Amino acid sequence: MAAAIALLASTSAYAAGCEVTVGVVMELTGPAGKYGQAGAKSVEMAFRDLNEAGGINGCTLATDIRDSQSQGNIAVDAATQLVQVKHVPLLIGGIISSVSIPILTSVTAPANVVQISPAASSPTLTQLGKDGKTNGVFFRTIQSDALQGVAAAKYAIDLGFKKLAIIHVNNDFGVNLVAEFSKAYKALGGELISDTPYNEKQSSYAAEVTAALSSNPDALYLVSTPGDGATIARTWISQGGVQKFLLNDGMHSPDFVSSVGAQYLNEAYGTSSGTTNTASTDYFMKTYEAFSNIPPQSPAADRSYDAAAIAGLALAIAGPDNAAGLSKAVHDAVDPNGTPIFAGKDEFAKALALIKDKKPIKYEGVIGPIHFDEYGDVTGPFQLWRITDGKVVTVGEMKTDEVDKLKAQIK
Repeated sequence: MAAAIALLASTSAYAAGCEVTVGVVMELTGPAGKYGQAGAKSVEMAFRDLNEAGGINGCTLATDIRDSQSQGNIAVDAATQLVQVKHVPLLIGGIISSVSIPILTSVTAPANVVQISPAASSPTLTQLGKDGKTNGVFFRTIQSDALQGVAAAKYAIDLGFKKLAIIHVNNDFGVNLVAEFSKAYKALGGELISDTPYNEKQSSYAAEVTAALSSNPDALYLVSTPGDGATIARTWISQGGVQKFLLNDGMHSPDFVSSVGAQYLNEAYGTSSGTTNTASTDYFMKTYEAFSNIPPQSPAADRSYDAAAIAGLALAIAGPDNAAGLSKAVHDAVDPNGTPIFAGKDEFAKALALIKDKKPIKYEGVIGPIHFDEYGDVTGPFQLWRITDGKVVTVGEMKTDEVDKLKAQIK
């Protein structure tokens, strides 16, 4: 809790003639607390780097960080304060879809305030854009679960998991990921023998595990967060469930491994939004842990840095008082025809000089080159991993074109 409280302080260590405050709503506590704490530190680090590079049009970047407690209604209250009372020009967050979606629909879209989510992966966000309900102000630095579901289904089949039980969190993220996975998995010849949703923060998941164990699955596909996921996995094991698991991206976590016990996870596999290494990746991997005391592989850490870097560069391009031009400036920060820019003080100084001279830039992130489509979505590869001797180890990758081709074949 002390770490969460520490994150609430503004990052205004750099004195300047003026200050531009960006709103940040992160899941610092609750089931997604580990993600939000890592994400908030990444935002602080990116803003530190931008400030040391000279700041935004002579101004220091600062944050006003609010804890959503992993709850949509609390997130909306926090975002409303930031947008309607503090009048922040841009909002970063939330980390999870069940927080990001209500912020978007209730606060940022109606107010035409740009929102960048580092890790909200629900396909609902794409659909909101297609339905004209985002006003073009929403962006995210993670691939949609419409794609992760396909990658996970192919990985399951390749692992020989032909009969699966599913236990998943009963929110927009879990429901949509499982829907996309199920469609692809069945099309590839897999059989789903049970699909059990659960509500978060229960003291026991024995009933859900009992329901999922109704047949004899090859493995359990567990779509969860590290805290609840560990409780479910331990219950599954204690009730005699097969010790073979397929896991979602949020379970790429040392906390999950230590809570369950490495000895039970030697046949645990998972998928995550992947990265294409750039100079930004190298910089982040070498620098982040010393800044944050959090491993750089933590879910949401890398893409939160990118969300903040793009936010800061967009504010430099448009100007903090140009709300109408900020959406376009987000696209301009990753202009494919611009000069490549990477993470860190020196690279940001180069970017800010180019922006001052009205020259285009192309920020290439920690997660790789970034391009936003008309709905604020990005594409990219998916990482295939497994847990070996208590460590999460990357064992392969599904490239963007492979996922797209497979998705096109599935009706």
